[in-house]
Amino acid sequence: MLDRITASLPSLAPAEQRVARLVLADARAFAHLPVRELAARAHVSKPTVVRFCRSMGYDGLADFKLKLAGSVSEGVPFIHRSVDSDDKTSDVMVKVVDNAVAAFLQYRNAATTSAIEQAAGAIAATWQTGKRIEFYGAGNSGIVALDAQHKFFRLGITSLATSDGHMQVMSATLLGKGDCIVIISNSGRTRDLMDAADIARKNGATTIAITASGSPLASACQIHLAADHPEGYDRYSPMVSRLLHLLIIDVLATCVALRIGPALQPALEQMKNNLRAKRYT
Repeated sequence: MLDRITASLPSLAPAEQRVARLVLADARAFAHLPVRELAARAHVSKPTVVRFCRSMGYDGLADFKLKLAGSVSEGVPFIHRSVDSDDKTSDVMVKVVDNAVAAFLQYRNAATTSAIEQAAGAIAATWQTGKRIEFYGAGNSGIVALDAQHKFFRLGITSLATSDGHMQVMSATLLGKGDCIVIISNSGRTRDLMDAADIARKNGATTIAITASGSPLASACQIHLAADHPEGYDRYSPMVSRLLHLLIIDVLATCVALRIGPALQPALEQMKNNLRAKRYT
């Protein structure tokens, strides 16, 4: 988008060129300043600012700023652009997607590979010794726990997943040395999950937390995969934390599969053949 503005400079009127240069000088600021401030900084009238946006092919200033904020989001650690009740469907789509993309980029830039390697190594070792692998979560994180079980099962790794607090505490009680649990929570403060982590760790199981940095759950588990997302609780807040947790599970499952390697190949080929035969007969 910025390249297109640069290429269009010679064809713009002098006043519109000043607006274009303001965008190129600080795109992030332009995306968030009101039209009055933008006009003052460019030394033009407010209609000129709108006219520039339309000359670039956008509906107006609001549309231009929305697309501009999205185009520069990769350079921002985190963007939360709230959905408003009067947003058009196109605005909602851009805002929800941009929030997810920004959260993914923040994770990519902040994640430590050492924690992922430790978690993948622990799960692979548990599978190779025939011990138990379990996934716990509550609420939206419970959905992620079930997805994690499905993801690992497709790799030929059997596991248990539960979102029921009583089941989690009972199941953790049966874990022992060599077993492994992955506990997923956005806040890291759910009482049942905390109790399950404490019980499993005391019994000698390896505990892995996918949760916010500095949360009680992060401290209670031996391996912490940081999932830092300031989830909003207003009516229109996108549920980005669940997508972030699913992404981390995807990374973790892929790393585990690469560690196990050839040992999984025969089972995976047979699984695919069985599914193919069922699907097309």
